[in-house]
Amino acid sequence: MKAKKDIQVNEAQMGVSSWRFYLVAAMMLCVGLGVASRVVYLQVVDRDFLQVQGDKRVLRSEKIPAYRGIIQDRNEEPLAVSTPVTTVWANPQKLIASQSQFPLLAKKLNTTESRLRDRVLRNQDKQFIYLRRHMSPHKAAEVLGLKMPGVHGLTEYRRYFPAGEVAAHIVGFVDIDENGQEGIELAYDELLQGHPGKKRVVKDLHGRVVKDIGLIKNAEPGQNLSLSIDLRAQYLAYKELLTAVKEYKASAGTVVAVDIDTGEILAMANQPSYNPNNRSRKDVPNFRNRVVTDVFEPGSTVKPFTVAAALESGKWKADSYINTSPGFLKVGSKRIRDMSNYGVIPVTTVITKSSNVGASKLALSLEPDAVADTFRRVGLGEATGIGFPGESIGIMPFKERWRPIEVATLSYGYGLSVTTLQLAQAYAVIGSGGIKRPLSLLKLEKPEEGVRVLSESVASDVLTMLETVTAKGGTAKKARVPGYRVAGKTGTVHKLSAMGYEDHRYLALFAGVAPVDDPQIALVVVIDDPKGDEYYGGQVAAPVFSRVMSGLLRVKNVPPDRAPEQWVQVNKKPEPNI
Repeated sequence: MKAKKDIQVNEAQMGVSSWRFYLVAAMMLCVGLGVASRVVYLQVVDRDFLQVQGDKRVLRSEKIPAYRGIIQDRNEEPLAVSTPVTTVWANPQKLIASQSQFPLLAKKLNTTESRLRDRVLRNQDKQFIYLRRHMSPHKAAEVLGLKMPGVHGLTEYRRYFPAGEVAAHIVGFVDIDENGQEGIELAYDELLQGHPGKKRVVKDLHGRVVKDIGLIKNAEPGQNLSLSIDLRAQYLAYKELLTAVKEYKASAGTVVAVDIDTGEILAMANQPSYNPNNRSRKDVPNFRNRVVTDVFEPGSTVKPFTVAAALESGKWKADSYINTSPGFLKVGSKRIRDMSNYGVIPVTTVITKSSNVGASKLALSLEPDAVADTFRRVGLGEATGIGFPGESIGIMPFKERWRPIEVATLSYGYGLSVTTLQLAQAYAVIGSGGIKRPLSLLKLEKPEEGVRVLSESVASDVLTMLETVTAKGGTAKKARVPGYRVAGKTGTVHKLSAMGYEDHRYLALFAGVAPVDDPQIALVVVIDDPKGDEYYGGQVAAPVFSRVMSGLLRVKNVPPDRAPEQWVQVNKKPEPNI
């Protein structure tokens, strides 16, 4: 009986166990079917949604920086180029956990541990800070090689200026993000910038790029610019100007050279200058390009245009005579003086000896606005149109009624303000036979058409008169160039201050063209506030003109227009300058 009961109990237990087995098996099957159906649903029905969600967590769009266009001189010598660099950045929220490695990281970043720690702690609520901008790639690789959490690299470009301070005022510079700030870099910033591209990448949880997926948009590099500047001429002009400013302890100086046939600017130098590769920016006052921004009264350098106005009137000829006795002229309450009593002289001698009395008498014999009109026509007091940032237009008076003293002082360069570039353009008009051409800082494939502003005969007569300034008895024998005939004019101008004209502070100028036989280059030199006993244009600016013009003519391969025996004789016996 007992055995039978045991068998029944065992059967009952086996029945319960079998029931449990089937129940568990059924539950497992249901779970499996549920998982399988969910997988099928996710892979088939909801696949697109999951794909998007996954991509959001690992796929990113990254900017491809555009290469900034190259600025080069007319012979393709680089003046501004961009080179790849690496910027190191960090996520402070991740980096803060590795403070024990800050000393090593700071050393690699070329900073102090305290600065690094302070920067990270101050920005720990952010996800992005720069640790070091524009590192060289191999230095940045050392930083990234530490594999610190939250530290990453970013490819950017840095601008370099191979000519340095020599061409700084022309080319200008950019900020750390390669946005133009001065000069050509600013004037043509949009053209040089280009357009960044985009690419899709896969990033890991630490924000590191692990795979490039594909290109979204190509980066479009900026356009290259070829300037009219000849770097050989620029170096020469800068060197001679720097030497003169130091020699005469001057406050500043400018030189500009214009190709007469095309209107292209071959050289444009300023002192003091600055180094565009130095980002410390301690020399901000030196940033301006004085050739186009600073205005001054041009003094006797405009007398040739006064003479041109007289010749065009028909009242005067090149061989006409004018009485400058007794060496001064009283106009109203003002007495206008010459250096000496030149007596009765030809109109040519008004330029040769730089006679204020002669220029005044010529101007007063004309219609009151005749001289001012001629000045305007050759470009004085008018924008040159080169498109350079901050260009000044100067001051050219417009009057309904001119007082005699205003006409007289204007005739020898007081009462108006011009830039060095405007004066160079005006002399290029004389060199071109009376044609005024637009100036350009960009290399021209084809020169623009000019406009006749002086008759050819008048321009020729004035050019011949200007050559006498560098001959025996002229005021600028130091402006001569061996082998070439030079035409030009000196200027020595009292500086103007809030208290009026200063007795012992001057601008020394020389403006001219060469060679006279076929003028190729117009050149202007201005030395601001020379110190010492020598301050006249013929003493200070003329020698700079001579050396720069000599070099420019060689650079342009202009053949001499004077036989060697002629220029040897001309330079045989030095004479004192007036």
